Amino acid sequence: MYPAYYKPARAACYKSCNHAVRMARSTSLFHQRHQFYYSSASSCFASKRYSRVLFKRRTMLPRYPYGPVANSTENTMNGYNRKAPQKRRYEMPKYAVPPKKKTCKERIPQPKNTVAMLNELRNGLIYKLESQTGPVHAPLFTISVEVDGQKYMGQGRSKKVARIEAAATALRSFIQFKDGAVLSPLKPSGNLDFTSDEHLENDVSKSAITVDGQKKVPDKGPVMLLYELFNDVNFECINIDSAQNNCRFKMTVTINEKKFDGTGPSKKLAKNAAAKAALASLCNISYSPMVVPQKNVPLPIDDKSSSMELPQIHADAIGRLVLEKFMEVIKGQEAYSRRKVLAGIVMTENMNFFEAKVISVSTGTKCVSGEHMSVNGAVLNDSHAEIVSRRCLLKFLYAQLDLQCNQATAYQSIFVRNTDGQYPYKLKSGVHFHLYINTAPCGDARIFSPHENDTGVDKHPNRKARGQLRTKIESGEGTIPVKSSDGIQTWDGVLQGQRLLTMSCSDKIARWNIVGIQGSLLSSIIEPVYLHSIVLGSLLHPEHMYRAVCGRIEKSIQGLPPPYHLNKPRLALVTSAEPRNQAKAPNFGINWTIGDVELEVVNSLTGRTIGGQVSRITKQAFFDKYGFLMKNLPGILNRSVTTDYGQTKANVKDYQTAKLELFSAFKREDLGSWLKKPIEQDEFVLTE
Repeated sequence: MYPAYYKPARAACYKSCNHAVRMARSTSLFHQRHQFYYSSASSCFASKRYSRVLFKRRTMLPRYPYGPVANSTENTMNGYNRKAPQKRRYEMPKYAVPPKKKTCKERIPQPKNTVAMLNELRNGLIYKLESQTGPVHAPLFTISVEVDGQKYMGQGRSKKVARIEAAATALRSFIQFKDGAVLSPLKPSGNLDFTSDEHLENDVSKSAITVDGQKKVPDKGPVMLLYELFNDVNFECINIDSAQNNCRFKMTVTINEKKFDGTGPSKKLAKNAAAKAALASLCNISYSPMVVPQKNVPLPIDDKSSSMELPQIHADAIGRLVLEKFMEVIKGQEAYSRRKVLAGIVMTENMNFFEAKVISVSTGTKCVSGEHMSVNGAVLNDSHAEIVSRRCLLKFLYAQLDLQCNQATAYQSIFVRNTDGQYPYKLKSGVHFHLYINTAPCGDARIFSPHENDTGVDKHPNRKARGQLRTKIESGEGTIPVKSSDGIQTWDGVLQGQRLLTMSCSDKIARWNIVGIQGSLLSSIIEPVYLHSIVLGSLLHPEHMYRAVCGRIEKSIQGLPPPYHLNKPRLALVTSAEPRNQAKAPNFGINWTIGDVELEVVNSLTGRTIGGQVSRITKQAFFDKYGFLMKNLPGILNRSVTTDYGQTKANVKDYQTAKLELFSAFKREDLGSWLKKPIEQDEFVLTE
């Protein structure tokens, strides 16, 4: 058919055209190349020259999609690179938007419902369905919950809503809501209208968190709880320096235009103290160690906690009054503001703390040296702050009895004539005295570790160190058990070098709770006077404090002549606790009594003022005041004082009987024997 010389050209042209068609990607390009192939096939077979033209035209077609055409003819076939085509890569279009990563939507914190809030404050509550009324398609449920023996009810279209309403009613009884309204519990009746507002009343005296009749310490921090209960809470920090130049922070929290203060060595502690003060005042929620903790651990003093706990707002008021008075009287004599122990006594009438009076303020931590003892009662043997404050109270009691000597001033006295008793005078009804100490008294009340978790029942109640009588060390700090002492003290033995020992403050407070704080001389004129409460600024351990002041002899004391009895003062800890002071104790102490123009500074080692004068609260000064009262006070039968100081005290029979019974109670409990001073120091008479 065709000449032989046409076959190579035909084969080459067909092969090249067929390859171009097979590799085409576009349908239109494929169709275009097929038209070119069939139109040029005849001429291609006729001439080898036209085959080169076809190849030249074919190279002018669009570029091969897998890569550009090679310029050189090496390693190529028909102008295309023989290398394997690269894999196709997906490239995002320029107009495409990258996909967003899936992120969790920020959740808006939702407020807790009343059921959750009530369950946090009370455990084990049971909600009971009381009734279901209304038609089937629109029922009305009534659910009740019992909290602290009081039943609270709620109604709603569903059981869930009714349960929430019942919990809200219960919460209104002891929590002030963010709108500032305190609601009293609803008393359900037969025709109770839950839409009325008659149950609204302002009452901040409702007891807060109680279980089984005992208060519970909230499991939340005071600041967190304060923010949950109130909406408008504003804290303000003020940096202050105390009298000892220690860095102290003062935080003031304002809630509903009421301000509460708190102090501490750091801003956090000061803020917590301010929040505790606010919760105690507004909600009656206390963080005092006297309150039973949330854990199911019984308080060692059993059911005495409810009767022995002083309300927190009263404790804070007592501590604040004493501290403010100390800062007031120390002005102008800041050189003597250095102290480790601060004590004071506050007097209230009918527990009205808005009109409370600070009777005395004192500092000191040491006792007189043995070489400075006085045979005339002209020195202070014990300069510990709480002991000095009590002696200042004696000075105040003598001054109040002086008012009874004149009929024009008798109505101003805190004493009244006792017409139906064996004592000529007695305290007015409603008058109470409160002792404040910035730390636990030395002795048995302070023998514990504040960082050990021993709030449960004492595992070693019979331990020999528990409740032992202890004595102070001469011219030093700390106490030792009486059994480690040298027994009876003698005047010549002390002057020769024997240590002069004084009973600890814990033991003396226990003595005051039996014989009173009025002393033996005044016991012949007035009825016994007891402390109503003891407030500490730090180191309050309920079990140890209770045991030290009255608990160790409550089972063995007996045969007290009336009206003497075992007094159990209320105990409390202030919210703004004082930090541990590591500075060395000074050798001086100050004392101030209401009515004094200025404070008195006493050298603790000599028992006299820093000027060498006799202090105004010595035995000698009180014996002189007693002699004046016996001569001028109305109602006194035996006005002659012919004996010395020691014998005059011994003549007060009921007081001496109560004191001897106290000493016997300590012996029966195997707690040691009361150590007395040398008798020579009481053998002085009235000055002319």
